[in-house]
Amino acid sequence: MKHEKHKVEVSKTEHFNKKEILDKLVPLVENTAMRFNFIPVEIDFSRENHRWYLRIYIFSKEREITLDDCERMSRSLGDFLDELIPFKFNLEISSPGMERKIKSDKEFLIFAGKDIQLKLKNGIDDTYEKQFVGKIIDFDENKGLTVFLYGTKKEVTIPKDNIQNARLYSADI
Repeated sequence: MKHEKHKVEVSKTEHFNKKEILDKLVPLVENTAMRFNFIPVEIDFSRENHRWYLRIYIFSKEREITLDDCERMSRSLGDFLDELIPFKFNLEISSPGMERKIKSDKEFLIFAGKDIQLKLKNGIDDTYEKQFVGKIIDFDENKGLTVFLYGTKKEVTIPKDNIQNARLYSADI
């Protein structure tokens, strides 16, 4: 779902504080998402090819995100975003995707119960295998990621610093 605002483009001489705008955007997006029983997985505000993009990825533990869900979020946020962002931008609201790369520790908790594909720096449990598919059980900042590994039918905890790459996994793709 794309939503483009028709405001003046920020010139190179006009300055604004991106962090200040994000600090105001995040609570607004989080509160709006909670009203619809969604979890905002990522809020990205960046410039690409001379255009500004506000990308919001939403997730629901109860069901798949639909186009209607994205449109409702867009309509609910629209006027508030116009007040917070004083220039032209594109709004994109979508689901995180079936094979999303895990970008933050909080995502391990958000996606608990979902399947994940892990690529490790070092093997675990005296094995040389460094790639696994499993189900996210839990995440602890100090202990690491607890997963049920389908291959060995075992639950293991992997230290965070041993995870090279993690992404959601779907056998349907």
